[in-house]
Amino acid sequence: MRTSFLMLSATTMLAGPAFLAPAAFAADVAVSSPADRPARVIAATKKSSQSEKKSVEAASDEQVIVTGTRDPHQTARKSVSPIQVVSAAQLAATGQADVRDALVQLAPSVARSARVNGSANMTDAISLRGLTPNQTLILVNGKRRHTTAVLSNNAGPQQGTTPVDIDMIPVSAVDHIEILQDGAAAQYGSDAIAGVVNIILKHDTHGLQAQAINGGRYDGDGFTSGESLNWGTSLYGRGFFDLSAEYQYQDHTFRATADNRTGQKDIMDIGDPRKQRETISYNMEFAITDDVKLYSFGTYGHRNGESYQDYRTPSASLPMYPYGFSPQETLDENDFGVTVGFKGRKFDWDWDVSTTYGGDSDRLGLFDSINTTMYSETGSSPTRFHLMSFNNTQWTTDAGLRHAFNVPLLAAPLNFAIGAQYRYDSYHIGAGDTGSWYGTGSTAFHGLSPANASDSNRDVTAGYIDLSTQLLPKWQVDFAGRFEHYTDAGDTETGKVSSRYDINRFIGLRGTVSSGFRAPTLAEEHWTNVSVAPTTVTGYIPVDSAGAKMLGAQSLKPERSTSFSAGIVINPLPNLHASIDAYQIDLRDRIMAAGVYNGQAAIDALQADGFTIPSGISANAVTAQYYANAASTRTRGMDITASYLTKLGRYGRINWDVSANFNQTSVRNVARDGNNNPLLNAQQQAYLTSYTPRNRLIFGGSWHYGDLDVTVHEIRYGRATSELEYYTGALAYSNTQFMRFLNPPRYETNLVIGYQVTPRWRVAVGANNVGNARQKKIPEQFRYLGAYAYDTNIEQIGYNGGFYYLQVNFKL
Repeated sequence: MRTSFLMLSATTMLAGPAFLAPAAFAADVAVSSPADRPARVIAATKKSSQSEKKSVEAASDEQVIVTGTRDPHQTARKSVSPIQVVSAAQLAATGQADVRDALVQLAPSVARSARVNGSANMTDAISLRGLTPNQTLILVNGKRRHTTAVLSNNAGPQQGTTPVDIDMIPVSAVDHIEILQDGAAAQYGSDAIAGVVNIILKHDTHGLQAQAINGGRYDGDGFTSGESLNWGTSLYGRGFFDLSAEYQYQDHTFRATADNRTGQKDIMDIGDPRKQRETISYNMEFAITDDVKLYSFGTYGHRNGESYQDYRTPSASLPMYPYGFSPQETLDENDFGVTVGFKGRKFDWDWDVSTTYGGDSDRLGLFDSINTTMYSETGSSPTRFHLMSFNNTQWTTDAGLRHAFNVPLLAAPLNFAIGAQYRYDSYHIGAGDTGSWYGTGSTAFHGLSPANASDSNRDVTAGYIDLSTQLLPKWQVDFAGRFEHYTDAGDTETGKVSSRYDINRFIGLRGTVSSGFRAPTLAEEHWTNVSVAPTTVTGYIPVDSAGAKMLGAQSLKPERSTSFSAGIVINPLPNLHASIDAYQIDLRDRIMAAGVYNGQAAIDALQADGFTIPSGISANAVTAQYYANAASTRTRGMDITASYLTKLGRYGRINWDVSANFNQTSVRNVARDGNNNPLLNAQQQAYLTSYTPRNRLIFGGSWHYGDLDVTVHEIRYGRATSELEYYTGALAYSNTQFMRFLNPPRYETNLVIGYQVTPRWRVAVGANNVGNARQKKIPEQFRYLGAYAYDTNIEQIGYNGGFYYLQVNFKL
């Protein structure tokens, strides 16, 4: 096992902007240096930093936040909306080598899929409150982050999403993460329906930190290595420059059962892909004058990945594969983002002007495959193919102003903010080489022809206004309004009203009413893809294409939402802090893969869009669908968090914590297509209502005793219910009849033992899922080819089992 190093920072520098506009279209604001903050904020920062030495969890509640507020003195504990702050130390303590998997272990409302298919299997996405990644907005330093170019077309709750790949940001670059668990479209624009995740980058002025995490699965596969560096320096005493770099490698895991065609475990696509990722980032700020600062930050990431497809048995007609073959899909991805801006203060007005340009470029390939049409016609065929390419860019320019007015009748200054934003989105779909799409195309994954290629773009303009103050010494209020115009999706107006009343120093009440929206992505409007398994064909065609029109497709329109939340914050003891927040999210015109047709109707639609169906596959096993405004849903739930510090005198201290999310979604209406058929079947409705656990509980603590620390957390995943497809008998490949399958609750125990060897060196050993718990296996008659023993679409506990690791940290 290789050794490399990194040191987690036990203390997290607090981020507080000089101008706080939560990112509306340019309410997006860069993190400021300590010199930007007024004296009382600096004092609060010092106090919080000191307390963090005693308790990372307690300090995070006292931290000045920049998400969901324009008040430059707001803390998480005093916020009008529920906000969870996760420090770099907490991320590192999970033993995870990337941001996504660390957050899943720390925040119960954060979820990820256990497995997705193909290229989407290499995109690391998260979601909030039982919705999809499309309804969660990701920010970096308060600026909207661009999404991946690869649409997740696999079945399950995340089907149809084009999420932000948060692991293209080095984990070593993260100072802390603020998770706003509340609708915020009126503040941030499209996508912020379930909430906002704001990743704040480090802004150190000195020091070098390094970390290495190396480990593997209990089953002996899935070796993972993550090495990262972070270095910060002062810019002549007038700013900072912070640089981070990271390398991660993850090997395949294999969890299939025996293939009923061969009796062997020769299907290798049930498990994690092999991927290698290199990322780098910087964050800087420089005071040009006492009133004007230049700031900039950027990231670049490159990923190579290989994902197995289903095994093809030997055939006399394909002598080059005498033992059969397992095609592998490849991904070559480049992801980047850069922000440059100026901010300052003039005539008691804080101002901020910036531009952000980011994008994601993906080339999809296939090797160990064949084009059977070419081989039968010419006697030869390539075995390696370029399938297609996808590229998206997002260029956002925004400007904002903020001023605090002293109003005699109010208990605090009136914070007034106003701003505007212009954004240009583009999306490119490129064709593959001829061998990938000629005839029946490359086996396992049909390439795209020039007829399937497309270029699309749109302009987005927006404006916002925000007011916040204290009507009474204990009563906070916040009003936000926003208008946006999309050249492809029309106009939208959203609003939000938030309020908090502190009855006394022990109890506070808070609540929010907001409207929201999500514009269809360019990928949802133009995506096309056909995958071919040994006995099935699954096709996705653009909603406005000729084939989709044959299936009754209608052009996409934005999703709309109305959200309500109410909560209570309780601080009954000096070291005990708790909050309970209930919510309801009504989401109309949800966009998802819909209009499932099989048989001859599906074949005709796919052929109309230029795809050829291989011979020997039953017509009932051919499906075609498109992305549509398919349903209206209601999501109700509750978030609970609590922390308590126990002081043990000379035996150290224990930081206890517990958090839980209870969540349930119901389908209120299913739309119909132009042929008057329902757009969702029972399985697709279950993706919305029961594939995500009803509840998720995380509880445990960290014991700190001298140079020794021990952290134990238990995660309980509530039950989830599947609708399984039939693969044998009279109902084989039916898209109307399914078998209901209950996945019972599962428990996962995570343990890490760390020791501070010297002031510079720390070593830790740990295991995630100590008990090697996994999903319940599904009945054999519902396992495709006998090998798919798990319902891989469930967002419950995974099926890879336990993971053990060694962590080494260094600080200079």
